[in-house]
Amino acid sequence: MLAYWLSNSSTLLLLMQRTMRTVTGGRFTPRRGKSFATIVDMIITRNRSLGGKGDLQQVEAKSPALLFKGHLTGFVKKVYGMIRDNLVKEISPFLGCCIEAPIILICEALFDHWQSIVNILTDYLRVLKSNYVPSFLISKMFTQVFSFIDVQLFNSLLLSECCSTNDGEYIKAGLAKLEQWCTYETEEYAGSSWQELKHIRRAAIFLTMREKQKETLEEISCHLCPVLSIPQLYRISTL
Repeated sequence: MLAYWLSNSSTLLLLMQRTMRTVTGGRFTPRRGKSFATIVDMIITRNRSLGGKGDLQQVEAKSPALLFKGHLTGFVKKVYGMIRDNLVKEISPFLGCCIEAPIILICEALFDHWQSIVNILTDYLRVLKSNYVPSFLISKMFTQVFSFIDVQLFNSLLLSECCSTNDGEYIKAGLAKLEQWCTYETEEYAGSSWQELKHIRRAAIFLTMREKQKETLEEISCHLCPVLSIPQLYRISTL
């Protein structure tokens, strides 16, 4: 139901953005800065999904319309945030189990937690697509969710008591599932989600490195793991 309201309200907001002409110098002149609605208008103008401005007749915006537009913008933000937060809430219980490899590695159960995350992402995407939520909103949402995943997994790794090479391989294999999901759903819907996992990806690479002692600090910090700080590298190396 939330996806339905996000789809309809965002479409209405986009139409209002493209058909309303704001009078300058008046009381209701919008403030400078890229509001949520302005950014949406820029994206929709670039994509031309609603046609050029010449295809839609512009009308002068009056105070009631501007007031409604402001409320509508707030509504879109709220519904968007609710869907994103619900998605984060559903995947959060599985993230804590994605750092340490199971002691007993049963082939089908090995990636249960990672696969559960992929299944949740797929279910949410299916609902959003079936309700015709604009693709740029979907990609933005998943990009933010993957950023959350990166922070949670990386912090869990730093706070763990120990983390072996096997754990690193387990993390890499699980991340490969997320990469496959991003590739399959394409950039249109996944956006830059895979790039958001930069910290945990580099940490997994560092954990699985053979003969780390042969690498210099400069090679590790500048070439192999440039996104990780020296204290973070030290913490991972002492797990």
